[in-house]
Amino acid sequence: MLGGARSGKSAVAERRTESLSCGGPVFYLATAVPTAQSDPEWDARVEAHRKRRPKHWQTVECSHLEDLSTTLHRLKGTVLIDSLGTWVASIEGFAVDVSSLCAELGRRESISYHTVVVSEEVGLGVHPSSLSGRQFRDVLGTVNQKVAALATEVLFVLAGRVMALGEPGGNELAGVWETGEQTE
Repeated sequence: MLGGARSGKSAVAERRTESLSCGGPVFYLATAVPTAQSDPEWDARVEAHRKRRPKHWQTVECSHLEDLSTTLHRLKGTVLIDSLGTWVASIEGFAVDVSSLCAELGRRESISYHTVVVSEEVGLGVHPSSLSGRQFRDVLGTVNQKVAALATEVLFVLAGRVMALGEPGGNELAGVWETGEQTE
């Protein structure tokens, strides 16, 4: 589930997760955990997410001190990870272990556990003016591509609207771009 800030991606992911769970256990794996510093705006966002979740969901917080794939491995049932952007941002130097995450996502799929992953699409915004901003954008873009490559379904949320994204390289108009002529 990809989208920009305030696109509605988390709400869409929550609805999708509930429909996939079929009444079974659901874990909300939060990668943005409260900080020691006071941030009323951030606290309000986190609280809005909490209030929106069904009461029977269990929240599991994954701090930057924990490995996301290890935390995910412990959870039996349907999981909603919200979000990869806050996970990447919480790791010093953005040095995330995307290979372990992808291996764990693959393992979960092989045993029929549903996993819904939310991530920010930051490549559509303004070109970051700082080196760290560009590094974050690039790392998250790579993480998004690797996770999407494993997914059975990739959705993009824009202004609360949901678009299903096709297979990589599955653009039926590819011939137009290659030759400049329309193909049939």
